[in-house]
Amino acid sequence: MLTIKQITEDKEAVIRGLEKKHFTGAREAIDAVLEADGRRKAAQAQLDNLLAEAKTISKQIGALMKEGKADEAAAARERVAEIKEQTKALEEAMKTAAEDRKQLLYTIPNIPYDLVPEGTGAEDNLVVKTGGHDTVLPENALPHWELAKKYNLIDFDLGVKITGAGFPVYIGQGARLQRALINFFLDEARAAGYTEIMPPTVVNADSGYGTGQLPDKEGQMYHCNEDDLYLIPTAEVPVTNIYRDVIIPEAELPIKNCAYTQCFRREAGSYGKDVRGLNRLHEFSKIEIVRIDKPEHSEQSHQEMLAHVEGLLQKLELPYRILRLCGGDMSFTAAICYDFEVYSEAQKRWLEVSSVSNFDSYQANRLQCRYRSAADKSINLCHTLNGSALALPRIVAALLEDFQTPEGIRIPKALQPYMGTDMIK
Repeated sequence: MLTIKQITEDKEAVIRGLEKKHFTGAREAIDAVLEADGRRKAAQAQLDNLLAEAKTISKQIGALMKEGKADEAAAARERVAEIKEQTKALEEAMKTAAEDRKQLLYTIPNIPYDLVPEGTGAEDNLVVKTGGHDTVLPENALPHWELAKKYNLIDFDLGVKITGAGFPVYIGQGARLQRALINFFLDEARAAGYTEIMPPTVVNADSGYGTGQLPDKEGQMYHCNEDDLYLIPTAEVPVTNIYRDVIIPEAELPIKNCAYTQCFRREAGSYGKDVRGLNRLHEFSKIEIVRIDKPEHSEQSHQEMLAHVEGLLQKLELPYRILRLCGGDMSFTAAICYDFEVYSEAQKRWLEVSSVSNFDSYQANRLQCRYRSAADKSINLCHTLNGSALALPRIVAALLEDFQTPEGIRIPKALQPYMGTDMIK
């Protein structure tokens, strides 16, 4: 969440940033935060004055007794008792104001960097790079859902029987392709210096609030009501929450973690071509990379993460493009975000396969994820970053569609050692 320092140092810049994200009622929300903070400060000031008064009076009581001024000493004790009751009320007022401020801040998104383009939706995103090669498909090329059926790789109907739409069953070489991609992505992440984590796939509400899925994305998460636990939408949530309420020595930064997990998203409101086949699922596999870093180094970390994801797509021989998202298409928590898309020649459209985001100090402030400076021992908020490296469903869709041949589906060279074959026949 935003810090009070950010807001008070340049309130108008914060409001402009929120308006760039098309956050409705930005000024009113910021004014409400400042009003709650003002109540907290006023109660704190009164409390400090009363505590100072009580301390002074307490020192006088002994002297009054020695001087035989019992009545004055009794009056002083009564005043100290009154102050104690007043301080209880003020402490409660401070607690209430601080909680009001926190709950308001939870509802306010991160402010975007200046580099983020203006815009309201996907059509306003900026293509910053394209790569890979043009795909030439055979005549009568098939979309991936038909290829999956032809080669008995994925059974969508069986998933509906077992669970429901959006929960496919991978079979034989389809399951092997999933495992090959998972191992390939994890090996590449480890080679790039990421430490592998195997986290839980359910988290508590504190973890959801820590990374910003709650309260913003509550309706998109599967909730286990009886235990008040949430199925994770991405490994970002459990892995980043490892550092909740942690003070990290500066020498340990940047921290680089990766994790393979199943991910669960309700995807309410999705329909049509966007949900056909593997295009949008409720459960899917994904490898996530997460970094915790110092503010002055987080931009470099972001660039390194972007280069890592681009390298994966190049090794998979897929045509891709990189987009810098506009303010209106960014997530609630991101300060800047780049999406990677691969081209599906059979579907004639781009498929998003990764988002790589820098959250600045927004998540770290929610998490109280901080580092201790080696120079002056001061304690400061970290920056957090994460990205998909990569999400599997649309990668699988693009591989099946773009590498189909009359003989079968060709396997990219980098993936062949993991598949144990160069062709799905």
